[in-house]
Amino acid sequence: MADLGGYKHIDEMRPWSDRVHLLECVAWTPEAPDVMTFTFKADQPGHWFRYLPGQFVTLELPVGPEPVLRTYTLSSSPSRPYTIAVTVKAQKESIGTRWMFDHLKPGMKIRAIGPVGDFSYVRHPGEKYLFISAGSGVTPMMSMTRDLGDRAPDTDIAFIHCARSPNDIVFRWELEYKARYMSHFSLGFIVEQLDRTQLWSGLKGWIDKAKVALLAPDFLERTVFCCGPEPFMRTVREALSGAGFDMRNYHEETFQPVAPELPVVVAEHAGDAKPVRVSFSMSGKQVLSEPGFTILQAARANGVRIPAACESGLCGTCRVMKLSGEVEMNHNGGILDEEIDEGYILACCSRPKGDVEIEA
Repeated sequence: MADLGGYKHIDEMRPWSDRVHLLECVAWTPEAPDVMTFTFKADQPGHWFRYLPGQFVTLELPVGPEPVLRTYTLSSSPSRPYTIAVTVKAQKESIGTRWMFDHLKPGMKIRAIGPVGDFSYVRHPGEKYLFISAGSGVTPMMSMTRDLGDRAPDTDIAFIHCARSPNDIVFRWELEYKARYMSHFSLGFIVEQLDRTQLWSGLKGWIDKAKVALLAPDFLERTVFCCGPEPFMRTVREALSGAGFDMRNYHEETFQPVAPELPVVVAEHAGDAKPVRVSFSMSGKQVLSEPGFTILQAARANGVRIPAACESGLCGTCRVMKLSGEVEMNHNGGILDEEIDEGYILACCSRPKGDVEIEA
């Protein structure tokens, strides 16, 4: 039996910060073929989780001699703040996710970075919503649906989810339950294929403008959130745009950036471009960085470890403190304005404009 002698109300507890921390796995739940939900609590008592529905975390997974960093959207709701959960699909080529399936069990602790992200109805509010997802892209939609179901159960939500087959629909039973009991929640599934013995009364095929209009007739009036593979989202964008939808009300999330290759270091420098000095205060190294190198590339070229995952300014994993100097940073939402004001930068997309000092 759990010891509740130290029971605290949530206003007596501390929020989980958005830096680096340990999570303790407390449960794993199969959701669909090769899809699992892992639930975590804070490794120290007296903490609760503060985040926006739709945000993501980066997990440091001890796969081998060097850990790997993988970014996952939270499928849990901040309206239930004592645990967080990620729902992940293991592909054949998966490394980190496959390790989670094979090794991550209740009681184990892993490092986490985040949560961060701008893909949330809190950031982009609307009078009524259309959530469109495919495969594991359902996770941020589930987080937002669960949160709205707790905070504002009368919210008007149209939910369209696409899957390979009925057996591959993640969260099917919970979504069907919400469709029965939330008065302004409508649900539509689209599957690509059926087994010979499967009964199916829903739509079949690929998503298109006609299917969107059938499942959400007033879609032109809604704020749309879309998440799934890039070809799927491209199809949704084209369908909405072709129907005259105001794309300012369209928002999407993807985690498929391509990590840039390290440029080759050369001895000769063309024109006025000269190396700049990058100092790493914690490792005690001062290095010369080639023109055009990012802070992350300069660190890697000189044996300074800065954790990084997406390497495109999206996930926020490589956030470091800039102690002095100026950089040119072109990020994709992985850092907040207030963090930039504090002096933080993303190492993967920050290029020195002169000599700089970094806390790393």
